[in-house]
Amino acid sequence: MHETFRAGITIKGIDGLLEAVGGLLLWFVKPSSIRGVVAVLLHHELSRDPNDFIAQHILHASEHFTDASKPFASAYLLTHGLVKALLVTALWFDELWAYPFTIAVFAAFSFYQIYRFAHTHSWALALLTVFDVLIIYLTWEEYREQKSIRHR
Repeated sequence: MHETFRAGITIKGIDGLLEAVGGLLLWFVKPSSIRGVVAVLLHHELSRDPNDFIAQHILHASEHFTDASKPFASAYLLTHGLVKALLVTALWFDELWAYPFTIAVFAAFSFYQIYRFAHTHSWALALLTVFDVLIIYLTWEEYREQKSIRHR
């Protein structure tokens, strides 16, 4: 269980750092440039399979990205990513306060993702939510174990 917990939070930490970097990049890049880069990156895949589900959705999302949505998306990615990275760092150092805080934060993220899923029906979002719930469970189990160790 402990190794699964460590692997899971490591994935979340890497994801958090990538989100934070993405949020910073997004702040400085124009939406039209994003659409162009996405189109270039997906051109080969779409030329082989014009109906590629994932590529079509990524391209579609990039086409609807506007200057108005950029500040929210950038701030969301930056704060979401930094919070995850900081919590994961605290968990790696076995900071007892971080366990319940991580559970609360990931639960809040999960509720928001469920809300978004109700509007988007994105299976990627559903899978992310399932992963977050698994991390919440593993964090709870690790928290109980850490409290037990410290009590002894």
